[in-house]
Amino acid sequence: MTFEQKEWAIAREDLVHTIISLNFPEELGNEIAKMLGSPKAIRRMNSYLRQTHPKSAEEIVDEALAIKSEIDAWRERKETQNANARYIEMRYYGLFDSEE
Repeated sequence: MTFEQKEWAIAREDLVHTIISLNFPEELGNEIAKMLGSPKAIRRMNSYLRQTHPKSAEEIVDEALAIKSEIDAWRERKETQNANARYIEMRYYGLFDSEE
């Protein structure tokens, strides 16, 4: 198991433990961990759960969707910035590389 896999597994287990301690089913924690997809997002969700102690599964799912939405928006913004940088570089240096 790689370091990244261990980090993901630890974050998932911690999230599932927190969800179970709030009297929600283990499956909810596993599905949320899958949906969030990264240890950082899972830890952020776990922090939310520990601070707010949500009373319903809907509150948990709503927060997970909000976290996922923010991550997706950040990724899209980064992709747009990279594409814009490549476009500006192409305009500045021309369409073809000088090595061709």
